[in-house]
Amino acid sequence: MRIILPLRRLSRALALLLAAGLAFTRPALADELHPALWKVSDADTTIYLFGTIHMLQPGADWLNGPLAKAVDGADEIVTEVLDPGGDDTQAALLQRAMLPPGQNLRGQMGAERSARINALLARIGVRADALDRYKPWYAAVVLSSMPLLRRGFSARDGVEAALAARESAGPHKRAGLETVDQQLALLDGLPVASQMAYLDSVVTDFDKIDPQVDAMFAAWGKGDADALARLMNEIDAKDEPLLTETLILKRNRTWADWVRKRLDKPGTVFVAVGAGHLAGPGSVQDRLAQAGIVAERVQ
Repeated sequence: MRIILPLRRLSRALALLLAAGLAFTRPALADELHPALWKVSDADTTIYLFGTIHMLQPGADWLNGPLAKAVDGADEIVTEVLDPGGDDTQAALLQRAMLPPGQNLRGQMGAERSARINALLARIGVRADALDRYKPWYAAVVLSSMPLLRRGFSARDGVEAALAARESAGPHKRAGLETVDQQLALLDGLPVASQMAYLDSVVTDFDKIDPQVDAMFAAWGKGDADALARLMNEIDAKDEPLLTETLILKRNRTWADWVRKRLDKPGTVFVAVGAGHLAGPGSVQDRLAQAGIVAERVQ
C-alpha cells in the first residue's frame, strides 16, 4: 500500500503492510485509473509485473487499456496466493494468529502498552478484550485494517478478485507464488519484541492511516512508481530492519529469481504482487536489473 510533495513520516507498520500486499485503500477520485505495469521478455516468453491493492470499494476503474490487454492475453495469471479468503486461510489463521490457551495479549504487554491500546480501543468503540486472544503481529494487522474496513472496503472489490473474475472468462492457468500459511509464517516467526514494536507503531499512528493510504493510492492510480517509492521510503529501514527484510526484501529476491527462471519456459504470464514490491530500491525490478534483466515500463 505516495506523492511528490513530502508527507509526514508514514506509519512503518502500515507502509510495510502495503508493501506486503496486505493493506487497503480507497477508490479513485478520477473516473479511470492507470496503475503501473512492466514487462520482462525474451524471444519466446513475456512476463508482466503488476502491483496490486488487495481491497477496494466498488467502482474503481483500473482494469483497462494496456493492463486489460496484458491480463486477457496471458496464458497464466500468477498472484501471491491462490485463494486468500478460502478455508486454508481460516485454518492457517487459527494455527498462527492465536495465542496458546491461558495467555492473553494485554497480559504480555505491560502496564504502559496496555494503557495505550485500551485507550485506543475505547476511543474507536471496540471492547478492551477484543484482541486478547491474538498474537501481537495479528493484533497489529487487525487494528491497521479497521479504519478502512469501516469505510466499506472489501476484498470482493480488490485487484485479486477482479483478476479472478477476468481469468474465469478466458483460458488462463492459475498459480500462486506462496501459500497463505507461508505468508502468515513470515509474521508469526518474528521475535515477540519485533511483533510488539510493530503493534506499538500501529497504535501510535492509528489516526494517520486513512490519509496516508489515500496518498499512496493516489500515486498507485496515477502509475507514479517514483512517488510510490518515495512515500514507501519514508520508512527508515534501520528502525524496522527485521520486518523490512522479512516482509519485503527477502521476498523480492525470491520473486525476482522466480521471474528469471520462468523466462526459460515459453508463454505469456501476468504476475500480480503487492504494489510495494515493485517500487523503490530493492524492488523486484531492481533485483532483476542486478541479474542483467530489464523490466520495461508498459503503462
